Amino acid sequence: MTADARLRGVYIPLITPFASDGSVAIDAVERLCHEYLQAGATGIVALGTTGESTALDADEKRAVIAACASVCAERSAQLIVGAGTNSTRSTIAAVRELAGTPALVATLVVVPYYVRPSEAGIVAHYRAVSAESPVPIVIYNISARTGRHLSAANVLELAKLPNFAGVKHAPASLDDDTLELLRLTNPVDGFAVLGGTDTFLFPLVLMGGTGTICASAHVCTERFVEMIECGLAGKVDEGRAHAEALLPVTQSLFAEPNPAVFKAVLHAQGRIPTPDVRLPLVNASARSVEAALGAIQRAS
Repeated sequence: MTADARLRGVYIPLITPFASDGSVAIDAVERLCHEYLQAGATGIVALGTTGESTALDADEKRAVIAACASVCAERSAQLIVGAGTNSTRSTIAAVRELAGTPALVATLVVVPYYVRPSEAGIVAHYRAVSAESPVPIVIYNISARTGRHLSAANVLELAKLPNFAGVKHAPASLDDDTLELLRLTNPVDGFAVLGGTDTFLFPLVLMGGTGTICASAHVCTERFVEMIECGLAGKVDEGRAHAEALLPVTQSLFAEPNPAVFKAVLHAQGRIPTPDVRLPLVNASARSVEAALGAIQRAS
C-alpha cells in the first residue's frame, strides 16, 4: 500500500515568470495558478524543470512555493513541489523544509542526475528520502536529463512501500519498459503513473496512466484536460481528435530548450510580464514563438 495522495488528471509544472528587473513576478505566479485551476487542472507543480528551479535562489523558491500554496489552498487544489537534487543529503533537507506547506500532497523527486548511480543506489536514495519526507514522493524518471533510468521493476519495488504516491514517467518513447511499468503498477492501490512526455500522453493514459504533469498544458489547458479525461474514460475517438490537434502545439513549444518558448508565448498572450529565462538558457527566437502561436491558434 502506498501513500494517501490520489493523483489524477492534469497537473501544470508552472513556469517561474520574471519581472523586468529580473526578480520573480509573484503576482504573475498567483494569477497563472488561478487561471490553470479554473481551466480544469487538478493541481500545480512548483519548482519543476519548467519552473527553472535550478536558477532560483532559496528565498525565491520559498516565495514561489508560498504563492502556489496559497492559491491551491484557496481553491482546494493539489500542490506538488519539486525538491530532488543529485545529493541525498540535500534532497532530504529540501523535503524536510516542505513540512506544513498548505495544500501540499506530494513532492517531486528526480532520479539523481550527473553522478550516474547504479539502480541499487537510486532505490537506496529514494528509500532514504521517503523516510524523512513529510509528504508522499512522486518519482521523476527522465533519463534524457538525468543520464539514468529507473526500471519498471525497481519503480514497483518503491511503489509497494509507504510514502510513495506515484511516478512522473518521461521516457523518450512508448517503449517496452513503459508498458511493463503500467502492467506492474496498475494493481498497486494509490500509486499513480503520470505521463511526462507530452507527445504521447493519450496512449499512456489509455494503457493505465492516471494523468500527467504536462508542461504543454500551459496553453490550450482545457483541451489537454479534456484529452486526459477522454483517456481515463476510454473515449478513444474523441480523445484521439484532441491528441492529434495538440501534437503540433507540443512540438512547437519544445522547439527550443524548455521553458523558453513557453514563456515567450505566455508573454505574447499578455499573461506574464516578460518572456525572460535565466542563463544558461536564452530567450526563444521570434521564429519559434511565431510557429508556436500559430499552432496554438489552430488547436484552439
